Amino acid sequence: VPIFYNMAFVQTENICGMDAEILISLKKWHRPTAVYRKKMREVLTREFPGSRFYFQSADIVTQVLNFGLTSPIDVQIEGMDLSRSYEYALKVRDAMRGIPGAADVHVNQVLDYPTLQVDVDRVRAATLGMSERDVATSALISLSSSGLIAPSFFLNPANNVNYTVAVQIPRQYQSSLSSLAAMPVTPPSAASLLQAATPPLPTDTPQAPAQSLANLATVSHRLGPENISHYTVQRVLDVEASVEGRDLGAVVSDIQRAIKKLGKLPPGMRITVRGQNEVMTESFHSLGLGLILAILLVYFLMVVLFQSWLDPFIIMTAVPGALVGILWMLALTGTTINVESLMGSIMAVGIATSNSILLVSFANDLRVEKEVSPVEAALEAGMTRLRPVLMTALAMIIGMLPMALAMGEAGEQNAPLGRAVIGGLIVATVVTLFVVPVVYSLLRREIPTKHLLDERFRIAEQGEESQENKR
Repeated sequence: VPIFYNMAFVQTENICGMDAEILISLKKWHRPTAVYRKKMREVLTREFPGSRFYFQSADIVTQVLNFGLTSPIDVQIEGMDLSRSYEYALKVRDAMRGIPGAADVHVNQVLDYPTLQVDVDRVRAATLGMSERDVATSALISLSSSGLIAPSFFLNPANNVNYTVAVQIPRQYQSSLSSLAAMPVTPPSAASLLQAATPPLPTDTPQAPAQSLANLATVSHRLGPENISHYTVQRVLDVEASVEGRDLGAVVSDIQRAIKKLGKLPPGMRITVRGQNEVMTESFHSLGLGLILAILLVYFLMVVLFQSWLDPFIIMTAVPGALVGILWMLALTGTTINVESLMGSIMAVGIATSNSILLVSFANDLRVEKEVSPVEAALEAGMTRLRPVLMTALAMIIGMLPMALAMGEAGEQNAPLGRAVIGGLIVATVVTLFVVPVVYSLLRREIPTKHLLDERFRIAEQGEESQENKR
C-alpha cells in the first residue's frame, strides 16, 4: 500500500506489474541529454525486442507546461466505440512515427491486457446468505488490502502520528488460480467488522460460514483494457510523442496535416492535438499582441512628447532593423521562436527605440539652436550620439552574452532571450546610426513642430507685452 500511495503524488504512467520506470542521474561533466536519449532508444529496442520504451518529461518546467501529461504532444481520439477508436489511434501512431522530430510515439492505453474474470453465481450466493457485493468486498480486501474498503488507523502515543493498518493476504498465497479459488469470502456479519457501511445481521440470525471463492463464482481468462482514460466524460485514447531535434510547432503542424489525411472520421469521433502546443499557441498570441501594442503605445507616447507625428515615425524606423536582427541571430544559432525569444524581442525593440530617440531629439535641438539643414543636423547628431548609443548597446550585449552562451545550470532554457536581444541590438544599432539619420534628412524639411509652437507662444507673449506698453 505505501508504494501505491506514494505513486499517487508522482507523475508516472506505471499501471501494473508489466510497467517499469527507470530513473537516471547523470554525472557532472556529462554530454547533452539528447545524446544519451538517442543512444538508449537504439540499444534498448535492439536488446529487448517486444518491449516498448519512451522517455517522460524529466525537468520541472516541461512537466508544468505539460499540465499533467507525460509527453509534450498528446493526440486524443474521442469516440463511443473504443475498439474503433483504437484502430484510428494505431493509424495516427503509424503516421506520427514517419514525421521528422517526433520521438517516442506510442499509444498510452493497452486494450489487450490479460485479466481474470470473476463471474459470481448470484443464486448460489443468495442461498448462502451473501450478495455479489459481499464477494467483491472480500476479494478487494484479500487482494488490495482493507485500506481501500475500510481504512483503519493506529495512533502512536509516542509521537501522535497516525499509521495505516491494512489487512491483506500475502502475495505468495496468490500465485495461482487454485489459491485464488480458495480465497475466503466472508458473510455480511463478518464483513461488517471491517466495513461500517454494511448493516449487521440480526442477533437471532444464524451466522453463515465463510465460503471459498470457488463455491460462489467461476474464474476465467479474458483480455481487457489496462487503464481507461476520460476527457470531459468521454472515453479517449492518447497517442503521445516527444520532440527531438526539431521545434514543437513544426512537428505539431505535420501531425495536424497527417490527421487531415485520414479523411472523414466516423460519426461521434473527434481527434484533438493537446499538450504544450496549446500553451505555446496561446503564449505566442499573447506575446505577439504585446509586442504590437508595445510598438503602438511607444509611438503614441512619443507623438504626445514630440508634438509631432513625423518624429516618432522616424524614430520607429529602427524597429524593423531590430526585428531583422532577431530573426537573423535565431536562424544563425539554430534557435526557434519561442516564449523566451519573444520576450527578448520586446526588450530589443525598447532599447533600439531609446537609442533612436537620443539621435532624433539631438538633431531637432541642433536645428533650432544653430538653424542648420536636416542633413547637417543628422550628421552632427550621428557623430555626437555615437558614443552613448554604442555604450548602451554594448553594455546590454555584453550583459546578455553569458545567457546567450547557455552558461550555468539549465542555461539553455534562457539562451533564446539573450540571443534575441543580442541579434536585435546589433542590427538596430547599425540602423540607428546610419539609416535613421538618412530618413531624418529626407523627411524632416521643416523646423520641428514643438519648437514652432514655442516660437508662436513667444511671439504671442511679445504681442501682449507691446499692447500693454501702448496702454
